[in-house]
Amino acid sequence: MAITIYGIKNCDTIKKARAWLADNGVEAVFHDYKSAGLERDRLESWVGAVGWAKLLNRAGTTFRKLPEAEKDGLDEAKAIRLMLAQPGMIKRPVLDLGGELVVGFSPELYGSLGRRLVAAVLE
Repeated sequence: MAITIYGIKNCDTIKKARAWLADNGVEAVFHDYKSAGLERDRLESWVGAVGWAKLLNRAGTTFRKLPEAEKDGLDEAKAIRLMLAQPGMIKRPVLDLGGELVVGFSPELYGSLGRRLVAAVLE
């Protein structure tokens, strides 16, 4: 089964994550959800797996520029609507190991995946 890394091509964190994967011999398919889009079903499955609060990038410029009325009363439905309308609000990257999702990147985080990365590549 292929590993898929979801994000935005020009994002510095995505570039670091992709470089880390390549440097460590992990092949991953890249899906740029800003240009290729992201289906509601997929986003809803991510929310079900890791929660909307983990996926919504509140620290990013896109979210911070929202009017306060859009930020108030955040719940799952509102967060999904915002992320679908502006995919830049999705925390990056989202790494799909064939059923297991990893949100965010640091060399330590990816390094800790060890066997799970290998298993996902071999499946």
